[in-house]
This record gives sequence, structure tokens and C-alpha cells, in this order.
Amino acid sequence: MPDFPGLRPSQDVVFRDLEDEAVLVHLGTNRIYSLNSTGARFWDLLVAGRDTDEIREQLSREFDVKAEEVAEEIEALVKALISEGLVSVEPSA
Repeated sequence: MPDFPGLRPSQDVVFRDLEDEAVLVHLGTNRIYSLNSTGARFWDLLVAGRDTDEIREQLSREFDVKAEEVAEEIEALVKALISEGLVSVEPSA
């Protein structure tokens, strides 16, 4: 899995957890996005300041899935979130 250092939620995004999913709203575009339970948990951990390696390990434990499988899913999710402007990759200090 590629490393995504400095991955952070965009300041233009608000979110709400709803049972087994998360709803994201990009305030700049007014587009609404829905994340399933795994994506919602990823988002919660990202908002809490975890990096992608920590998130991968946590999701692997919580969902009892191999780390390699989780890594593939995270990579696809992160690429989609970046392309929609829901997250940004901040340069390292």
C-alpha cells in the first residue's frame, strides 16, 4: 500500500455518523457522500489523527481481516477521497 503521509480530512468537509455509515458533505461543491461501516470507521480514525498504517492495523483487528486485504481497500478508498477533494495530503514538516 502506498504511504499517504499527512493525510487529513479537508476543512471543507463536514460529516455525521449514522449507525453503520458516515455521511460526508463537501461544503465547496454541496456533494454528499456515503461511506459504509468500514469506510466510516476509517474516517473516524482519520479524524482522530491516526495515520494510514495505524488505521490499517486497527481495521484489520476490528474486522478480523488480513492486513493485506485492508491495505488494498484503504488504498482504493483514499484515492477516491483524494479525487473528490474530501481529504488532502499535507506536506511533512
